[in-house]
Amino acid sequence: MEIDSLLETEIFHFKDHSLTVRQVVIALLIFMVTKVISVILKFIAVFYRKLTKSEPTHGYPVYQVGMYFIWVIAIVYILEALGIDFSIILAGGAALLVAIGLGLQQLFHDALSGLVLLFERSVRENDILEIDGDVVKIQKIGFRTSLGLNRNRIVVVIPNSEMTSNKVINWSNQTENTRFAIKVRVAYGSDVEKVISVLEKCAADHPEIRSDDIVEARLTDFAASDLDFTLLFFSDNVFQIERVKSEVRRIINREFIKEGIVIPFQQLDVNVKPNAPS
Repeated sequence: MEIDSLLETEIFHFKDHSLTVRQVVIALLIFMVTKVISVILKFIAVFYRKLTKSEPTHGYPVYQVGMYFIWVIAIVYILEALGIDFSIILAGGAALLVAIGLGLQQLFHDALSGLVLLFERSVRENDILEIDGDVVKIQKIGFRTSLGLNRNRIVVVIPNSEMTSNKVINWSNQTENTRFAIKVRVAYGSDVEKVISVLEKCAADHPEIRSDDIVEARLTDFAASDLDFTLLFFSDNVFQIERVKSEVRRIINREFIKEGIVIPFQQLDVNVKPNAPS
């Protein structure tokens, strides 16, 4: 009886509404049970992935959306346990959404885009994307925004609509190996065959360039003051490819100096004519 009387103790009273200890306890129990269910579901998802040896993102969309659904139901029951009429909240929320709907369009767009990404799986965690010229590795796909890490080790917050509405290059979805290029200029009069041989050797010497794929150097153009070459190679290190290119350029510069191959630079010749004799 003492417990019953304690549970019926009023904590808050306003007009016709009162909040008792019993209601708070029930709300806390609902929250704790929901939290335990989420932990159990996460453990089952991880255990299933390890048991089937599937990729880390396998089953993630179902788990994520399932958790959203469970927490929505839990919040509804918590509000009812606290004596709050959920139908009134819905009516008020509908009126509020109509009033500020235009301002929330982008928010809803991002949220719906998050659901599309979770189910369509065109973009997954650890994928390497190129968005607006910035290359990022996706760390987490959220309901409204996703987190990515760029090449400068800076965390970038990406609205999900950016990945569903705009043009995005997903380097991780390549069905074949990815080929990259380095452009090199040499002076006229250079031995073209020698330049091609040196360029291909420089690429083959780098440990992060695939040696089992074709490494090819091409003479691409006769420019105004130089011969233009393009070195083509394959690499698996897509995220750090700019570092790989820099290291290959250093090798090329060293080998060119050793082989006497000149990289031209722009020069301006000024001819001064003497005054004509009077």
